[in-house]
Amino acid sequence: QLQASGGGLVQAGGSLRLSCAASGRSTRMSTIAWFRQAPGKEREFVAGIFRWPTGRTYYGDSVKGRFTMSGDNAQNTVYLQMNSLKPEDTAVYYCALDGRLILSSIRQAGQYDHWGQGTQVTVSS
Repeated sequence: QLQASGGGLVQAGGSLRLSCAASGRSTRMSTIAWFRQAPGKEREFVAGIFRWPTGRTYYGDSVKGRFTMSGDNAQNTVYLQMNSLKPEDTAVYYCALDGRLILSSIRQAGQYDHWGQGTQVTVSS
């Protein structure tokens, strides 16, 4: 089970940190990712760690340089630090996990088996 939290309302230029806690299963060597979905749009890849906790982190083009994904292996929790937020970052943010994902599929939402419930991020202009 994945539990996402930390969303809220923030002004443009501000920061938020999202958390995703995994329970009930080991996350070791899984791929853990953040996606987001704005109204009327497809689910978009934000960031992901391939083969957690030792693998490389990948970012979507729209968030590179502003968002940072990290994690606490002991707490089985990953974080998404979001800085310099823009109104276009407004969306529901989801964490996702898959134990067998190949690297070429890391940005494909349809390849993940497990999803958290989502947390709303709203950035006002």
